[in-house]
Amino acid sequence: MASLINIGMSGLNASQGALATVGNNIANANAAGYSRQQIVQGTAGSQQSGGVFIGTGTTLADVRRVYNAYLDAQLQTTTSLNGDAQAYLDQIGPIDKLLSDKSTGVSAALSSFFASLQASAGAPGDASARDLLLGNAKTLSNRFNSIASQLNQQNEGVNSQLETLTSMVNQHSATIASLNKQIAQVTTSGNTPNDLLDARNEAVRSLNELVGVTVQEHDNVYDITLGTGQALVLGNTSNTLSAVPGKTDKSQFTIQINTPSSNSDVTSALSGGKIGGLIRYRDEVLAPAINELGRTALVVADAINKQLGQGLDANGEFGASLFNNINSAKAISERSLAATGNSAGSGNLDVTITDSGALTTYDYQVTFSSNNDYSVRRSDGTDMGSFKLDQKPAPQIDGFTMSLNGGALDKGDSFKVSPTRSGATNIGVQMSDSSKLAFAGPLVASKGGSNSGTGVVNGLDLTQALNIYGGAGLGLAQSEIEGAMPVRIAFDEAVNGVQGYRVLNEQGDEIGKGTVVPGQDNKVTINVPVLDAAGLPVTNPDGSKKTVDFNTTISGSPGKGDTFDIKFNKDGKSDNTNANKLLDLQTKPTVGVNSGGGGVSMATSYSQLVSKVGGKASQAAVDGTATNAALSYAAASRSSVSQVNLDEEASNLVKFQQYYTASSQIIKAAQETFSVLINSL
Repeated sequence: MASLINIGMSGLNASQGALATVGNNIANANAAGYSRQQIVQGTAGSQQSGGVFIGTGTTLADVRRVYNAYLDAQLQTTTSLNGDAQAYLDQIGPIDKLLSDKSTGVSAALSSFFASLQASAGAPGDASARDLLLGNAKTLSNRFNSIASQLNQQNEGVNSQLETLTSMVNQHSATIASLNKQIAQVTTSGNTPNDLLDARNEAVRSLNELVGVTVQEHDNVYDITLGTGQALVLGNTSNTLSAVPGKTDKSQFTIQINTPSSNSDVTSALSGGKIGGLIRYRDEVLAPAINELGRTALVVADAINKQLGQGLDANGEFGASLFNNINSAKAISERSLAATGNSAGSGNLDVTITDSGALTTYDYQVTFSSNNDYSVRRSDGTDMGSFKLDQKPAPQIDGFTMSLNGGALDKGDSFKVSPTRSGATNIGVQMSDSSKLAFAGPLVASKGGSNSGTGVVNGLDLTQALNIYGGAGLGLAQSEIEGAMPVRIAFDEAVNGVQGYRVLNEQGDEIGKGTVVPGQDNKVTINVPVLDAAGLPVTNPDGSKKTVDFNTTISGSPGKGDTFDIKFNKDGKSDNTNANKLLDLQTKPTVGVNSGGGGVSMATSYSQLVSKVGGKASQAAVDGTATNAALSYAAASRSSVSQVNLDEEASNLVKFQQYYTASSQIIKAAQETFSVLINSL
């Protein structure tokens, strides 16, 4: 009877364990990372009775976790990829809309500016048209400022997110290390800690949401590594990540791994997860967009200012700048960042833009091999060469030059040079009086009253543009132009299809001569000597005579004795010569002129930025959809094996209840049999 009772008791124990397992499954049906569990029953040893072996019941051999390592690894990988894609998509979406939207982007403001410029060119004396142009210039600069501000804010937001995410990584890493220790302790005693294993796998999955990691398992312990093998978790110990200002650019945080013995930058080695997505977005989209927007703003300000400097305003004075000087002291000091760890007392680099049209959208790494020698490497990997600080003139690199500001430099000092990054931030309108807009040309031509031919003089252009940022030198050049006028072009009789002309100064002295072909457009250059107050020639530093030179086109057929007087323009209100040249800037290639392809217009440059970001945003949306689908599939595949099925568990609950009841009946039968036996004695 005892054996029968023992058999019943073994069934009760097994059924009780099964019911407990089913109950645990049901209770954890919604627990993240939980793998359903199953009991494993075994047959107890048999006993020989006579010539046969009779079983002694059942045993509860194990409670195993229903788990597939391959499916879990697939889930971990897709989790990392999806975290990266979604973080990237979350960042690029708002910026794509910001740049392309009519109400927030630059395109509409730039079009409005040139539309008002066209109206002013049609009526250069109209004060209201000038005021409208000035107002649209402010709108344009404000639009650049606004976009730059939002891009910089997003950069700060990325930095903040990196700080938060690295802190979360550290929490998960510490959890995994702790779980490694607990699992090792339990498995040493021969047990299987199902719940601890699930918790560790879920911690790894959560870690992959933040940053892509690789798992290596040995002796029931997980070692977690980053990127190219940097150890994040080794057994029961963990290292930490931290987001810190970059050594060469403090505005962009880098990720470093901290071990008991050292700290090292691992930014370039990271991929996957939200951290990988943020870094990838910053490198691929945000930083290039800031630089490209800044380049366009610099060209807009510089090209318009320079052209205004070639004309006369409504007061008959040479033009002033509409926008801020692109090479203000503040601007040139902001284009270079000294690396952390530069020699004590070292200065910084002043970066001056010499040719805005030649600027690129790249950054530059400047490294000193001595206190005077340095090399430049562009962020696209191009070696720009080796130079010296004391070179005269300073070498021009992609439209800019550099000079030392402050203390001496030493071997190993380095700088990050970003010529265009602050361009959109710093652009602003400095003109407050619209009458200062220089729409008129400095020179005008008038024909003699007794001219008999059909000759015409058109297109009076100075051969050397005035430097509107030239300070005292600019004022001198302007005075020399005004003082060189008037001059007269007098034509001789045409002989054998060729007609001579003489250039006379105000005193009637011949200062030049040449020939033209009547009936054709003849482009000629007039050289007018510059005289001092005593009427003596002014010389250049090299000893040559200084002249004021201008180009013009002589068309038609001048008659013998016909004259044309070239004078300094005193009427800046009715002439639109320079206004039309300003208008030409709308379509003229002014951006990236020396960086291949001959350059593009301002509007095209911005459109290319919008197109680049839009293309990446579109691809990001596709990638986000694809990775999300892959993650859903991986999660469903794992769930099909490991997830709790409540219907199935309900069925198991009934089944094991029945097992329990049947086992109790075995014990009851044994008891009744034993009672009959006792009562029969």
